[in-house]
Amino acid sequence: MDKTYQPHAIESNWYQTWEKNNYFAPQGSGEPYTIMIPPPNVTGTLHMGHGFNNAIMDALIRFRRMQGRKTLWQPGTDHAGIATQMVVERQLAAQGIGRHDLGREKFLEKVWEWKEQSGGTITRQIRRLGSSVDWSRERFTMDDGLSEAVKEAFVRLHNDGLIYRGKRLVNWDTKFHTAISDLEVENHDEKGSLWNLRYPLADGNRTADGKDYLIVATTRPETMLGDAAVAVHPEDERYKALIGKYVELPLVGRRIPIIADDYCDPEFGTGCVKITPAHDFNDYEVGKRHNLPLLNIFDKNAAVLAKAQVFNIDGSVNSDIDGSLPAKYAGMDRFEARKQIVADFEAAGLLEIIEDHALKVPKGDRSGTVIEPWLTDQWYVSTKPLAEKAIAVVENGEIQFVPKQYENMYFSWMRDIQDWCISRQLWWGHRIPAWYDEAGNVYVGRDEAEVRAKHNLGDAVLRQDEDVLDTWFSSGLWTFSTLGWPEQTDFLKTFHPTDVLVTGFDIIFFWVARMIMLSTHLTGQIPFKTVYVHGLVRDGQGQKMSKSKGNVLDPLDIVDGITLDELLEKRTSGMMQPKLAEKIAKQTRAEFPEGIASYGTDALRFTFCSLATTGRDVKFDMGRVEGYRNFCNKLWNAANFVIENTDGLDTGVGGEEVELSSVDRWIISQLQRTEAEVTRQLEAFRFDLATQALYEFVWDQYCAWYLELVKPVLWDENAPIERQRGTRRTLVRVLEVILRLAHPFMPFITEEIWQRIKAQAGVQGDTLMLQPWPVANESRIDAAAEGDIEWVKQLMLGVRQIRGEMKISMAKRIDIIVANASAEDQRRLADFEPLLNKLAKLESVRVLASGEEAPMSATALVGEMQVLVPMAGLIDKDAELARLDKEIVRLQGEVQRVGGKLANQGFVAKAPAEVLEKERAKLAEAEQALAKLVEQREKIATL
Repeated sequence: MDKTYQPHAIESNWYQTWEKNNYFAPQGSGEPYTIMIPPPNVTGTLHMGHGFNNAIMDALIRFRRMQGRKTLWQPGTDHAGIATQMVVERQLAAQGIGRHDLGREKFLEKVWEWKEQSGGTITRQIRRLGSSVDWSRERFTMDDGLSEAVKEAFVRLHNDGLIYRGKRLVNWDTKFHTAISDLEVENHDEKGSLWNLRYPLADGNRTADGKDYLIVATTRPETMLGDAAVAVHPEDERYKALIGKYVELPLVGRRIPIIADDYCDPEFGTGCVKITPAHDFNDYEVGKRHNLPLLNIFDKNAAVLAKAQVFNIDGSVNSDIDGSLPAKYAGMDRFEARKQIVADFEAAGLLEIIEDHALKVPKGDRSGTVIEPWLTDQWYVSTKPLAEKAIAVVENGEIQFVPKQYENMYFSWMRDIQDWCISRQLWWGHRIPAWYDEAGNVYVGRDEAEVRAKHNLGDAVLRQDEDVLDTWFSSGLWTFSTLGWPEQTDFLKTFHPTDVLVTGFDIIFFWVARMIMLSTHLTGQIPFKTVYVHGLVRDGQGQKMSKSKGNVLDPLDIVDGITLDELLEKRTSGMMQPKLAEKIAKQTRAEFPEGIASYGTDALRFTFCSLATTGRDVKFDMGRVEGYRNFCNKLWNAANFVIENTDGLDTGVGGEEVELSSVDRWIISQLQRTEAEVTRQLEAFRFDLATQALYEFVWDQYCAWYLELVKPVLWDENAPIERQRGTRRTLVRVLEVILRLAHPFMPFITEEIWQRIKAQAGVQGDTLMLQPWPVANESRIDAAAEGDIEWVKQLMLGVRQIRGEMKISMAKRIDIIVANASAEDQRRLADFEPLLNKLAKLESVRVLASGEEAPMSATALVGEMQVLVPMAGLIDKDAELARLDKEIVRLQGEVQRVGGKLANQGFVAKAPAEVLEKERAKLAEAEQALAKLVEQREKIATL
């Protein structure tokens, strides 16, 4: 192998080999094991969440594949309705073309063209991460097969009375003219105003303190045109007498009732709340409780209508209320109307006060426009009947959440579930399989021919619904639609229910719960047995990664590296605010002054797995990636050492007689414990503990100790052949098992090394990924060997510590004396003296005789045994004391200087938090170093 580990030289080559040979496809006769990839948006590119999620899933898949399970990791992408349509519309707009200029059919042709040209970006990136998905089964949510599944699901749910069309309040995107889900709404903290408006009391009524008006506070004065009531708390003594009375709605002249509802907080503001059921979700719920009318005052652009559309709470038209609005506001944009209405209130003497107010403004995550709660006709799924079974399968343990606490979040949502709006006013997506006749009657079927035949419509003119389905509807069928449902395919029978869903907590309701509801109802099966919930990936300071903060990391930039200039361009390009762009550029230069180095896929994947704790958010630290890049180097260098000492030499894999030393038996014993621990933690989804166990064995046991302890045998020409053969076999076979244990986390480097050492290890096969998973053998755990080698290690560490403290060269041979040595200590001294002499550079080892006084020595402890290193002739005591005195004085000055700075209240009050933290760390470091030097001086002074 190359002397230096270069990840790019091996990664792309191995992935192509794996995919070409179809190694990712299900094979073998073991028990099936299935994971469905959460389908990323076809418009998307890889982000840290994808990288984290994929590293975890691939670790599970490779682990189970090596265990002999018949594994399927199903890949695919989501058509991402609004996101994809937005991309294509933007491209057309650059040419001066709107989608309505093309018409629906031609526009969809353009979308499909774009998907074929650019839609594979994210799948190429997933390959780059080494994800072993079965690409031969790649699916797309708009594939013919999945489209048929969507239609079938819609029709069955409708026939079962679980899908209906109704007029209700939705999140309305005024730019894209469509309903959107809560997940597509981002709440932005902004500075706003709270307008306190006077609503005159009708019929001469007055408040308890004699006022002839109520004061209501609102952040959206324009919606007062659609007010249906004023609410007060039922126990609020100030307004009890007014409940059931009326106010005159200013500017409009409509009488609206004063109602009592617990929704009102008597302690907030005046305790009076305007209720606008058609333009506020909380007010809508109040409206349902009191059967209030719904007055829709906006059109689809959020411009004021000339006359409000008035409906009853059930969505039927209310013809009893005149929805007329002042003509001056007709056609005004909602924010222009706000200014005018506030001015008109002030002119009428009805504006009490305007207060500054912090508020959360809902905006569409794609459009950036303020979302309007709007009353429209939409298709809904009646979710309560579906939720009952979905709750039961979690309660009875058929589906388990890991960590378990996320079950509480799931139950909380499911027990208060609302009907699900599944229609979207888009062109790209699964068109709703419903048709209308000229009278407005609606018919649902798999296609128009079925509708005509079923309802005996003959040649009647039919029009298909223009809307498409929410993408969460099609992705809710993902676990079974990708396997061929509604056909009972062999793949569906074999791989469903799936085993594990790996996901973030933020979509437990939007995706996880809906998959459980749809699968249990449509297939009679749970969709998966376990939901593994991981946290969100945050930056090193714990901040959420976002473009606006300029702290986004691209996982492939960590894999391949990126220059500072390229990173700056990525983070600041397209920013409209120069000050923000400069701030982000400054932060980026401070964090990555030389850009990001190339770390390779394996180091990044190992980092992700090491951070995968029990559901908590992940603070991503580049220092960890660097540390695990060093781990890859360590493994590479160890492999080179093994190859140099086994290639072409007798490793005893042909059945020749071998002799295992205590050192060999010790590393084999430690390996059994590591095999068991890694397996146990992977079974428990503790990827952090699995990687920790593996790391500690490879770095601390195999590389740091075993490779050193075997050098005397390997390099001794006079060593017995059987002993050398046993050591070589142990050397290479332990490495081969390490590679199998590490493969799920670091597939590329392990495959490359395994191919180079498999012959020496006596192993056959074309790829490491299909080798059997290591299984611990308790009979090979050797407590005696472990005790012996632990004793050797402690003795060597004691000698090294003395050398370091006393500045004795590691190359200089020294004498040691041992005192208080037990019979077992003396037996070990005799057995391991040759090894200790060579590795600890000992001239001699002597046991202190009973009653003998020890010479002036430095001391270390190994259990109760003392290890003494006589100092005579090893150091110049006076010179060393002088050197230490000088360093102690310097450190005392540093402690005094930094301590004085931190004691200065003026400095502490003005200094930024990060500066104070740095100064405190500097003080602690100096104090610790000073204490060590003082202790060392005292030791030398007593010699």
